[in-house]
Amino acid sequence: MAFGMGRTLPALVLLINFFLHLISACLAGWALNRNLGATIGIGAGPIGNVVTPTFLPLALIASMVGLASVFAGVNHLRVFRSDSLSSAASTSLIAWFLSLLAMGVACKEIHTGGSNRQKRLKTLEAFTIILAFFEVLYLLLLQAGFFRTSDDGYDQSRAANAKTGITYGTPAAAAV
Repeated sequence: MAFGMGRTLPALVLLINFFLHLISACLAGWALNRNLGATIGIGAGPIGNVVTPTFLPLALIASMVGLASVFAGVNHLRVFRSDSLSSAASTSLIAWFLSLLAMGVACKEIHTGGSNRQKRLKTLEAFTIILAFFEVLYLLLLQAGFFRTSDDGYDQSRAANAKTGITYGTPAAAAV
């Protein structure tokens, strides 16, 4: 291991990311459902300000892609090979970009203000900003060397497959 920490620290950050993304997705889904119901005359009035209709779908999409990156990260921690690292890093990078986009819109919503921003919406804004930092922390942990420096498991499986004649395609195709 590069720093001698192994899988513990990335697993902890993945656990935190999972719960933050799950809570963020639930809050964004609730707020989006409420605002959509208010536009057709069902339930209470809409919440938020003029930025909220843009922020809610972005936060929901960023949360869902973030959950997908968590699942790819769990798979990488389970397998711990270079081909699983590439899928975990790529989904984490996409989730971080979407989180940055949602964070920018959340900051604009906070800056715009308004009297109709409920506690749940403010919580969603805070989670979106925090998630962007935790996502980049996980991405840095993946790239900083918290994986095997020599990919022994992959080399051994390739040698075993060469003896038996079983091939599963290229590693990049197997990762997809």
